Amino acid sequence: MRRVNLVPNIVTAFSLACGLFVIFKVNMLEPGSGDYEVVLTSAVLLLVAAIADFMDGALARALKAESEFGVVFDSMADAVSFGVAPSVLLLKTFSLEQGTLLSFCAATGCMVYSLSGILRLVRFNVKGAEAKGNAELMAAQKKHFTGLPIPAAAAAVVSANLFLLSPLVQQWFDISQTDRSIALIVVMIVVGYLMVCRLKFPSLKVLHFKIPSFHLAFLTVVGAVLVLYGILYFFAVILAVVAWFYVGIALILSLIRLVAGKKSKTLEDFEPEPEEEDDHFS
Repeated sequence: MRRVNLVPNIVTAFSLACGLFVIFKVNMLEPGSGDYEVVLTSAVLLLVAAIADFMDGALARALKAESEFGVVFDSMADAVSFGVAPSVLLLKTFSLEQGTLLSFCAATGCMVYSLSGILRLVRFNVKGAEAKGNAELMAAQKKHFTGLPIPAAAAAVVSANLFLLSPLVQQWFDISQTDRSIALIVVMIVVGYLMVCRLKFPSLKVLHFKIPSFHLAFLTVVGAVLVLYGILYFFAVILAVVAWFYVGIALILSLIRLVAGKKSKTLEDFEPEPEEEDDHFS
């Protein structure tokens, strides 16, 4: 391995370490003892892991240090940090009696999420290998993702868990543990499906707006202040809004494309992939 390859791989290892720390830490807790503070700390660590996951790929491209080892290592790290850790964290926030229907559904929902995340990573790697040497396919993959990316999926489920446990929600709504468990089980299954579906989810590179530079600078400053204030005082709400806004905007774009039909060229990139194009899971 060349020395330069160590730089992105060290960042990937750091992302993996964050996910492993969350898993090991919450496993030392008693079932049901995963309160708001525990989930908040875990959410911050997984957010750091997501930032590191974004940086390792950027560093590999910038340093021209991309390698097969790095691709596989990155996928393995994502599987642990974003595929397994959110499920383990969710189960530790429940205090469910073993052998009950609700405990079975909770375990099933977490398994569906984790398995779907791993399948999503496998499909991503396979399509990435197929796109090598094909400039058109590589350009398309940079504009959008087929299925919800697993870091965004982890953000969605962890933010939902954190939001329902937050003091703000507990103050205004009397949510029983059973209702919270059912809601989060549904979230895990729905997010799991979104990861393996063929709907298109936009890359951040295509989410741009053409506005005058002064207005852009002003809005950037205002947005940064609001986000910073929200992170400091309403982290659970901000994380949930950002995570689910991304999921919602992608679903809306895909729905508009389906309703408009193929005659509309505006959202052509969000045409769901046909079944026959992907036979890896047949």
